Amino acid sequence: MRISDRLERIKPSATLAVNARAQALKAQGREIISLAVGQPDFGTPAHVCEAAKAALDEGFTRYTPVPGIPELREAVAGYYGRFYGASASADNAIVSNGGKQVLYNLLMALLNPGDEVLIPAPYWVSYPAMVQLADGVSVFVSTTAEQDYLVTPDALEAARTARTRVLLLNSPSNPTGCCYTQARLDEIAAWARSRGVFVISDEVYDRLVYAPAEPASLSKAWEAHPETIAIVGALSKSFCMTGWRVGYALAHETLVKAMSKIQGQSTSNVNSIAQKAALTALNGSWDIVDEMKRSFVRRRDIAHAIITGWGAQCPKPDGAFYLFPVLDQFYTPDAPDSAAMCSKLLDEAGVALVPGSAFGDDKCIRFSYAVDDDTLRTALERVGKVLTGR
Repeated sequence: MRISDRLERIKPSATLAVNARAQALKAQGREIISLAVGQPDFGTPAHVCEAAKAALDEGFTRYTPVPGIPELREAVAGYYGRFYGASASADNAIVSNGGKQVLYNLLMALLNPGDEVLIPAPYWVSYPAMVQLADGVSVFVSTTAEQDYLVTPDALEAARTARTRVLLLNSPSNPTGCCYTQARLDEIAAWARSRGVFVISDEVYDRLVYAPAEPASLSKAWEAHPETIAIVGALSKSFCMTGWRVGYALAHETLVKAMSKIQGQSTSNVNSIAQKAALTALNGSWDIVDEMKRSFVRRRDIAHAIITGWGAQCPKPDGAFYLFPVLDQFYTPDAPDSAAMCSKLLDEAGVALVPGSAFGDDKCIRFSYAVDDDTLRTALERVGKVLTGR
């Protein structure tokens, strides 16, 4: 069977591949701890589940409008007013099958063949593949642990060319957990606007920001200049709804219509029942976020202390639930890069991790601390023994 050349160039998601291998080892009877997959270890809140059950009981099981039911689109717009003071209408919102489809639709709507997309590195694993599928060209802008993995306007300017069309920005970051301040976000947005570069601001983890840092968003900049920015959000992380597949965008009405055209010819509407659950999530209590934040801060501090105790360099992140330490000092002839080291740690420590090469930095390995405290300690102790020999 012949598969298209387009797909032959696309690599499978590294995080999903690592998790699949870990599951296969578990099926063989191995005790494996996974610190690989990026999803909270909390359950979806009861009131959100009850809304889904009610939708089923009410027979809300038919097609809906492609960009989402009107009241959910209104709730998405209202979210940015509630938390960031940005004024938007339902026409500025679209609901898609997770933040991943939102990003894909945006890139398909914005890029022509050969258009360049600036992507600060480290980056989320799927960004380059999405750009490639949209016939764009990824241009990586490297950052370092010394910079807390945060890009500057000067670095972006140095990477910009006449073909630069989009900047894909992510804060809080997956894989680093590092966050931009509101002032830095606004500075970057102003630079992009002055250069005619459209900004896609991936803010999926925006509620998972830890004091003294504060949540930041480009939604107010979007309100002032809606033709230059699109905001991406989702309920996967904040409401532990990874499997429900509900993401959304805040964008100019013209761009929303373009994204709806793409979605209408591919997946159509998001699952109707999930939309009702999402509506309840956005309009209801956010107490679960505060509960998760308390747990994640504690786990971050546990993990950071253990990892830096190995002598590894690791910025202490202000958001999400990842650490991205520099571990190349522990590479060996039989494990000379991050992928080989992750394989070694899976085999010898029984811990699944994601190689930094998947995120554009082969010196690093991503650790998720979205597991309970005891499991986290056990996993890190095993990893530490393999890396340091003690």
